[in-house]
Amino acid sequence: MSLKKYLFLMVFATILCWAAWAFVLFFVSPRGAGAIGLIFFYLSLFLGFLGLFSILGFIIRYLFKKQEFAYRQVKTSFRQGTMFALLLTGSLFLQSQRLLVWWNTLLFVFLLAVVEYYFLVEEEKRYGVPSTK
Repeated sequence: MSLKKYLFLMVFATILCWAAWAFVLFFVSPRGAGAIGLIFFYLSLFLGFLGLFSILGFIIRYLFKKQEFAYRQVKTSFRQGTMFALLLTGSLFLQSQRLLVWWNTLLFVFLLAVVEYYFLVEEEKRYGVPSTK
């Protein structure tokens, strides 16, 4: 898949996810829909954040790291976008359940940092060069 096609599909899917989130937000009653409504709310929110952060991360990497391969930039942006979207959506869910406290957030960030570190080490093994230069 070409880079142009990937970006077009990613932008289109992100717009659809934000539209789905807005639909759930404005037309689904939290009391009437129950668990299914909440699942759709958080899933569409997560996917909207994922697309947004992946696209923004790729654009920033593409502008400032022109020497890297676009494929590696896309992969890294998608991975980090996933983690950031998971952090935000997870934090919002914990807040809705009144479980979000500072040490929970710190633990969540630490867990995601360990996962990112693992991926960076694997990338360095595979390519021989750290991806953050």
